[in-house]
Amino acid sequence: MFPLYDTVRSRRFPLVNWALVLLNGTLFYLELNMGEEGLFRFIHNWGLVPANWHVNHAGSWVTIFTSMFLHGGWIHILGNMWMLIIFGNNVEDRLGHGRYLVFYLFSGVAAALLQVYLSPASQVPMIGASGAIAGVLGAYFILFPHARIASLVPILFIFTLVEVPAVIFFGFWFVLQLFSGWLALHGTDLNGVAWWAHIGGFVFGLMVVRLFERRRY
Repeated sequence: MFPLYDTVRSRRFPLVNWALVLLNGTLFYLELNMGEEGLFRFIHNWGLVPANWHVNHAGSWVTIFTSMFLHGGWIHILGNMWMLIIFGNNVEDRLGHGRYLVFYLFSGVAAALLQVYLSPASQVPMIGASGAIAGVLGAYFILFPHARIASLVPILFIFTLVEVPAVIFFGFWFVLQLFSGWLALHGTDLNGVAWWAHIGGFVFGLMVVRLFERRRY
């Protein structure tokens, strides 16, 4: 299922959400102009390498945050930003600008820590906003369970536009992440995707979003 839009309308302009999209896009533009060798060094310096991460090393924590804003290609960044645009605006509307930013960053930290814990020997740099965005998806699941998401769904090899209930859409998405994460833990190479970061971010969003929600909405 590929989401196109949801049925929830925001009451306020999602300032932080668009700022995050702009920041990710700007850094990706810079990546495109670094050249192959420069980009390799940049990703290894500012991406999160689980094997090099240590809880007592300040630089390790810095790379958790910097890695959230780097991407590995057009499909990577376009997919992430599309999900953020569709669902982040409503979550920001419910939490408020400042709380949404803190929630987003904390989701990314939770996602990264779970991936590091389960893949401590990996030398592959972790980059991408997927973990933080997964936290936004988990928050959306809790805050807007009755929303409907217009999605392209393949039916008999033809893509059809269907309004899918949010609980079904995110339930299917989460089961897919769990299955892929299980395969990754058992040695199946799934294109280097940090599936457990997605799972960690989503579960974090489910569990803590109510703590960030504004009392008056």
